[in-house]
Amino acid sequence: MDTSQYLELFIDETKEHLQSLNEHILDLEKDPENDDTINEIFRAAHTLKGMAGTMGFVRMQRLTHDLENVFQEIRNGNMKANAKLVDIMFRGLDALESYLDVILQTGSEGTEDNEDIIHDLNEVIEEETNGGGEKKEESAPAASASSASGSDSRVWENKFERIPVSEYEIGSMEKAKKDGQNVFGVTVYLQESCILKAARAFLVFKAVESKGELIKSLPTTEQIEDEEFDLDFSWILATEESKENVRNLIMSVSEIAAVCVEEFKYEAGETAKEEAKKDEAPVKAQEKNEPKKAAQAPPAAAAKGKVTSRSVRVDIDKLDVLMNLVSELIIAKNALVSVSSADAARESGEDTNEGRSQAFHENIEYLERVTTNLHESVMKVRMVPIESVVNRFPRMIRDLNRKLDKKMELYMSGEDTELDRTVIDELGDPLMHLLRNSADHGLESNAERVRLGKPEVGSIFLDAYQDGNNVTIEVRDDGAGIDTEKVKNKALERGTITEQQAETMSDKDFIDLLFRPSFSTADQISDISGRGVGLDVVKTKIESLGGSIEARSVKGQGSTFAIQLPLTLAIIQALMVEVGDEKYAIPLGNVDTIEDVMQNEIKLVQSKEVIHLRGSVIPIIRMSEVLEMEDYEKSSEDESEIIVVVKKGDQRIGLAVDKLLGQQETVIKSMGRHITNAKLFSGATILGDGEVALILDTNTLI
Repeated sequence: MDTSQYLELFIDETKEHLQSLNEHILDLEKDPENDDTINEIFRAAHTLKGMAGTMGFVRMQRLTHDLENVFQEIRNGNMKANAKLVDIMFRGLDALESYLDVILQTGSEGTEDNEDIIHDLNEVIEEETNGGGEKKEESAPAASASSASGSDSRVWENKFERIPVSEYEIGSMEKAKKDGQNVFGVTVYLQESCILKAARAFLVFKAVESKGELIKSLPTTEQIEDEEFDLDFSWILATEESKENVRNLIMSVSEIAAVCVEEFKYEAGETAKEEAKKDEAPVKAQEKNEPKKAAQAPPAAAAKGKVTSRSVRVDIDKLDVLMNLVSELIIAKNALVSVSSADAARESGEDTNEGRSQAFHENIEYLERVTTNLHESVMKVRMVPIESVVNRFPRMIRDLNRKLDKKMELYMSGEDTELDRTVIDELGDPLMHLLRNSADHGLESNAERVRLGKPEVGSIFLDAYQDGNNVTIEVRDDGAGIDTEKVKNKALERGTITEQQAETMSDKDFIDLLFRPSFSTADQISDISGRGVGLDVVKTKIESLGGSIEARSVKGQGSTFAIQLPLTLAIIQALMVEVGDEKYAIPLGNVDTIEDVMQNEIKLVQSKEVIHLRGSVIPIIRMSEVLEMEDYEKSSEDESEIIVVVKKGDQRIGLAVDKLLGQQETVIKSMGRHITNAKLFSGATILGDGEVALILDTNTLI
């Protein structure tokens, strides 16, 4: 069977199951007695094993099978989850992730067998189960029952005794006996963890069909195929095989809890035949009605316990096409707005023109509502909870806990905060760097924390929340904080700053030095940190996503790294401005306020223009100078300046522009590969009149 068409689905499903296993094993370590957690782990491992086997990844299937054995022993109460066992299980999960990485790159699972992990898994099972002494198997009330699961509390009954038989079926059984065959009643019990019941029943039938003849089953074969049965089924079997052979054949199929096999007893002779005739009609009626009853049962059960999934996986390429269509629609709307404005300027005052103009404006308003709603809907489709990124960090903190020999706990909030999918995909590595930095540099050693009167267990916090059109993610700790004096000495030693610069720099300026390339205050390099690339990589990545990062610290109390990101990278609300003869767009999320400032209110401080705005000193940047407009001429008649105050975290600057054109939805278009050194711009947009306006990246100016 060609499974290549299912490879993408397999990869997505495997990622989800591996993440689920990581999370639930962490929970199991904290609460080893939680049955719900144990069952979730077992189900995820069982499903993962089946998926790997179906796709033909035998090495992956084998490793998962051995992990499943461990989970089964824990589920049966033969083992308890301890630190050593959890470490081995996490090694197994890491190996499965490695298989998945190879599959992503090559389409095959590779040649790594991970024999050391498999050996450790089997060894720990042997130690734990044999250490507690041998357990005697409990026999079921039915003497012929054979159980594969010692923890199953069900009673194995000979349910085949309830199978109603007609005259025809009695005749078939008598004929089989005359031919020297045995007539057995068989009841098969599936394990409670069995997911694909119908498939398992089919394998059981396949195992015995060559050894005999199936006379009758309960439920019917159609009901079994449709999975309209519980965890057991019965049938009457005519075979030359012995009772033990039949039982062994069935037990060779996996996920079988027990098998009951006994000689099927019935009354032969005329009396039985007559009774069978009398009962034949009601029996047939019963059989006829059974499917209807069974068909009615599943909806009731489904309504009670089954929840229909309301999520759909959508290829990102399809969403991009949809986004482009929405983009073109918005551009068309802007063009109509532009035409409308021109018509309004040429309005003649005649009644007919007024009527046309009103209708035109109404259509424009309707189109604007439609495009706005469509934009919001598409944005919601593209939005993904940040949970998909942060849910792997508790496992990472646990590993760091053991590697660094530091007690620490990760507290997360706002995991349901949503971001654009393109942002989410790039966010994992920066957050990982920040968390590893907090664990290694931020938190003190256990002994040092006790000496300082702090809790021995250090706390790391990851908080996410929406702030207007942006999402803020904070990584903070209750550690030692950033030693600005140490940063200063390191910067002077490396020649990053001069003595004169150091004298005028604030604590915040020293903290910002940590984001410089190859700058590190670590005394020694480890596999965790200290190479001076982490924070630099974080800053570069965050800024490439149109965001910003800011560090704050209080010595002895801890540090905070705050990341601010746009909700989306596709369509934004922008403030349109004019500088000289050129139009520019400023993302509205970056705009703090707009001020009309008189010329005499602009002061010079250290040769730089500033304004005093509501108790704060705001530096002024003239955009005509930044944009290097050689032919720019400012009208001498203007007594005031239009200042657009933009923000980046707690920092604010004022941009001096010539004219405000209003607020507008803008479609962000890439500037192409040929323009590589334009850090001042985050992209471009097409206006309604066909002009191209550049989108200013104000973060680079602050």
